[in-house]
Amino acid sequence: METITIELKNSKALKLIEDLEALSLVRIVREPKTVKGKKLSERLAGAISSKEASDIDKELEQIRSEWKRSI
Repeated sequence: METITIELKNSKALKLIEDLEALSLVRIVREPKTVKGKKLSERLAGAISSKEASDIDKELEQIRSEWKRSI
């Protein structure tokens, strides 16, 4: 089968597509909505707690200090 993307311009069009699906002529495959226009930092804000962020920072500092050497 072939997959195509259709941009619906009217709510009646969606009803027609759903009717075609009910007749087993097509299958509706909804794509996950993407967040456009937001920076990654805005989308991830609050994903981890302040304590987790602090723990990660401490671990990174420890790792970095282990590799410090004068060249």
